[in-house]
Amino acid sequence: MPIKPEQLAALMHEVEIDDPIDFADLPFAEDELRQLVAAHLCDMAAAMENFSTEDRLLTLLAVSAKLVLENLVLHLQLLRRHGLPVGDGVEALLQRLRKPD
Repeated sequence: MPIKPEQLAALMHEVEIDDPIDFADLPFAEDELRQLVAAHLCDMAAAMENFSTEDRLLTLLAVSAKLVLENLVLHLQLLRRHGLPVGDGVEALLQRLRKPD
């Protein structure tokens, strides 16, 4: 399913309507960052053209999982840096992770 970076960036923007990203005061234009990421992902997808469908899905799942983990870690670091509490859901998850088996 080939998609152009501009199309992917537009889809990203649509997803952000329900789940906005806080770009804060970054010295970059939001649209430019979106376009940069979309171009990178389209390049990655093109590099997987010869992968089997299963290998493509596994690769995309691994990349997604890594990004979600990275986002969680960065979010927790920001909360700690500013002395803010985490939400109840995150706290419950962290408590489960802290308990030894």
